[in-house]
Amino acid sequence: MNRLLFSAIFLLICGLASQAAADTEYLIVSGGPAVRKFEDQRGPGEQHDRWWGNFIRTARVRMQEIHKTAPAGTRITWLVYRGGYVRRAAEEHQPLTQNIESVPKAYPFINLVWFRSTDELIRYINNGPGRRGMKISGFEYFGHSNKYSFMFDYSSDTYATSTAWLHEKELGKISGSAFARKAYCQSWGCHTAESFSKAWKRKTGSWMVGAIGKTDYSYMHERNWQVGLSPGSRWVR
Repeated sequence: MNRLLFSAIFLLICGLASQAAADTEYLIVSGGPAVRKFEDQRGPGEQHDRWWGNFIRTARVRMQEIHKTAPAGTRITWLVYRGGYVRRAAEEHQPLTQNIESVPKAYPFINLVWFRSTDELIRYINNGPGRRGMKISGFEYFGHSNKYSFMFDYSSDTYATSTAWLHEKELGKISGSAFARKAYCQSWGCHTAESFSKAWKRKTGSWMVGAIGKTDYSYMHERNWQVGLSPGSRWVR
């Protein structure tokens, strides 16, 4: 009897320890789209974001994948740059922010958090609810980028440039202790592996998978909403 009781207590403790170890947070970040009035000034083949939802649908599909494969107890948080969608909504006369807010209603495992500035994003990474005990087990970015920066509002507020970005020189503001050991990080934007990924590893301690060359968000419905690569580009860590 004592042996059975001891075994039951041991298994319970192991189960609780395993559950506690899985209490982490997976962050998905979506930047904003360009506005059409700026992109229409570009020539054919050079335009971005013909569809406003490039960085929304891909993120949603990815979160569904994570939900199926992540350990029990993993919190999935979706950080979306609000300004880009407010500007595109005004241009298209469509309720785009409401459309985005409908996603966690359909998929309750998604925790939506709007951010309006780089500082707000960094504060969430460092000090999100329960961050002291809930480490970040994954971080993925969907949006515009160059080799040095994530660009949250590229060609949205200003033509062909950005006024809201996370530059590699700002990565020192991010606390490496916010991340779990062996956290998985990936950028689905262009050129990240050419410089930004290395700076991310130096500052956070986590490797970041990124592209050398350009990523491709066109015709994603034909490949199950997976982000592709332009000819000659490749993924590297």
